[in-house]
Amino acid sequence: MSTLAGRVALITGASRGIGAAVGQALHERGVRLALASRSGDDLGIAGAVAMPCDVRDPRQLEEIVAAAVESHGSLDILVVNAGVGAYGAFRDLRPAHLEEMIDVNVKGMLYAVRAALPHLLDSGAADIVTVASEAGRRGLPFEAAYSASKFAQVGFTRALDHELRERGIRCTNVCPGGVATDFAMEEGRGRRPDMPELAGMMQAEDVAAVVVFALERPRTHRMLELAFRPMTEGAWG
Repeated sequence: MSTLAGRVALITGASRGIGAAVGQALHERGVRLALASRSGDDLGIAGAVAMPCDVRDPRQLEEIVAAAVESHGSLDILVVNAGVGAYGAFRDLRPAHLEEMIDVNVKGMLYAVRAALPHLLDSGAADIVTVASEAGRRGLPFEAAYSASKFAQVGFTRALDHELRERGIRCTNVCPGGVATDFAMEEGRGRRPDMPELAGMMQAEDVAAVVVFALERPRTHRMLELAFRPMTEGAWG
């Protein structure tokens, strides 16, 4: 039996891609779930609390946190996963995409942690896992704005580790390289379904396995950052 059995986790961006894969992986290990997504999809998981939630709205995050605690009695794990991206030369990026990356990736993270933190502190043995990116560890060409938002995620989570370690909360950055999901596939965002690079990328389940690895570590230590990339990706920076 997994050491996670019986714990309660809230996942943002839970309806598809990495978020859905993390939800399924945690469910298989006996974790009770709260699933926040714009669609409110429950992934077909019996007993999951699922609500439509736009992470740009702190009130909606507070509502799903309250629903999770009311239904499951506590909150022990927060997986900050909701994110958006847009790729291309910086001067060509649409202002709406710039604002959305800051609002979802940065503000959405801050609002999620703020809403969940009182209950994570009550847990006494909690985890915050931020699904960031290799783009948050080094600046990458044609990903300047996206990298900026992911650097913010990495820096915030590192800072939280200093604040929260002695209060029983572990804070981990999970930083994957390329993952083959529908992320940034909408028109004008820089990815296309026919891109040959997708064939060599990792799968959402690969990232979920790393999240589970971090969460299942003994409480005597913590994983501060887990960075990993497909074998097809060469050296950067």
